[in-house]
Amino acid sequence: MAYDEGLAERVRARLGTDPDITEKRMFGGIAFLHRGNMAVGVTGDDLMVRVGADATDEALARPGARIFDMTGRPMRGWVVVAGSAAAQDEVLGRWIEEGHAFAASLPAK
Repeated sequence: MAYDEGLAERVRARLGTDPDITEKRMFGGIAFLHRGNMAVGVTGDDLMVRVGADATDEALARPGARIFDMTGRPMRGWVVVAGSAAAQDEVLGRWIEEGHAFAASLPAK
């Protein structure tokens, strides 16, 4: 599955030159990891965001968000945001910051 290169580039630009961020192809897309923990990713036209179990319900209440479910087993702590819902830089930035902050709170792998 291809992924939206434009969305991936916007994520890359937003994360800047943080030396703790690495990129890895996964889920048919690309993931951005902070010290080995996935923060956000792009698959198809959508943004995957790791928000943590405690923030899942609040994240799901936002426009365009749905539970992350690639195998028929929903994963709390992860949401998928429709690319159209993250079209505005401010909205995309908020999602990226949330995913980055959660991943940064975890021990390095």
